[in-house]
Amino acid sequence: MHSVNLIESFSDFKEIKNIDKATLMSIIDDVFRGMIIRKYGTDKNFEIIINPDKGDVEIYKNRKVVDDEYAEDSFEYDANKHISVSEAHKIDDSFEIGEDVTEPVSIDEFGRRAVLSMRQNLVQKVLELEKNEIYNKYKERVGEVVTAEVYQVWKKEIMMIDDEGNELILPRTEQIPTDFFKKGDTVKAVVLKVDMKNTTPVIVLSRTSPVFLERLFENEVPEIADGLITIKKIVREPGERAKIAVESYDERIDPVGACVGMKGSRIHGIVRELKNENIDVINFTSNPQLLIQRALSPAKITNIILDDEKSKAQVYLKPDQISLAIGKGGYNIKLAGKLTGYELDVYREAEENIAGEEDVDLEEFVDEIAENVINELKLIGCDTAKDVLRLTSEELARRTQLDAKVIEEARAVLAAEFEEE
Repeated sequence: MHSVNLIESFSDFKEIKNIDKATLMSIIDDVFRGMIIRKYGTDKNFEIIINPDKGDVEIYKNRKVVDDEYAEDSFEYDANKHISVSEAHKIDDSFEIGEDVTEPVSIDEFGRRAVLSMRQNLVQKVLELEKNEIYNKYKERVGEVVTAEVYQVWKKEIMMIDDEGNELILPRTEQIPTDFFKKGDTVKAVVLKVDMKNTTPVIVLSRTSPVFLERLFENEVPEIADGLITIKKIVREPGERAKIAVESYDERIDPVGACVGMKGSRIHGIVRELKNENIDVINFTSNPQLLIQRALSPAKITNIILDDEKSKAQVYLKPDQISLAIGKGGYNIKLAGKLTGYELDVYREAEENIAGEEDVDLEEFVDEIAENVINELKLIGCDTAKDVLRLTSEELARRTQLDAKVIEEARAVLAAEFEEE
């Protein structure tokens, strides 16, 4: 009754997980009815029985028994709807006029070309529906953390599969710089976005998104999941540093302590997942000066002058606190600015110059010292010549990205300025 290849094609659908059986059977029924209509002009007197689990499809044609004279002479006679009593008796001699005769229809009756076309149409419809189901499923999961297995590592992205065999993409741009994954590794990431390209869902994951860090805290800190602690804002420099402002509406709960946990028990797992990214948990406040002060921790600030209209802040610190405020690679001050919403400018607290000597701003030496060297020195809080000369060459080399020779040459230029005086 059935083509073997056809049965095998239906058997392939048994493993489909994203489409429920009722929907799958509806698709198969529609495709078969389309084939029946093309051959017979109608499907009204045809019955289709489907068992997608086994790959079984059975087609039956129902015809009404009419007398032989009607079959031979009537213009209303339709061989697809009627069968003469003589023909009916060849099937079973107990049939009488007016009864219905149900006969199986062989797939082969439709012809090889029609069957191949039907198979192709069926596969296409099922795949399209499955892709739409995957798209809709993950569209609802944007912002959720998922765990998937790496199965292919490329230069610009990693391809992964979830527990249902769906493909997920983790682009290099969404990986922490120190991430290193190989085939078979289990990776945790947040669903960043879901697009449809050429009818195929493209599910993009991220490990650098602030949302990923937010979900990790929700998983580790019950008070956040329960709504007792609110995450006000998160800023990150993936793999280097992150700052998270938290607030509790219950005075009995210390939001920072709850996020860190006893002896760092809660935050340690998050830090490990983020490849040892430093995480500063800050108690949020609506007082901008206090928030800036907390955001620049561990540096101790002497004074802050705010310009609310321009969202700028002048931050004054003692000389030994400037490098702490700026942080390694400038990440601390950069993230503090993002967290507070203010452009932060660090200034050295005014000091009396020893023996009444005057100092000279580094910008004055732009003709003798390369601009990138000056910028690197200013990044660690050395704004003047004497700021640089107060530090040893070894200390400057340790705190900057400059090599020893460049540092020595710069120091010589700066020292010469005061010798000439």
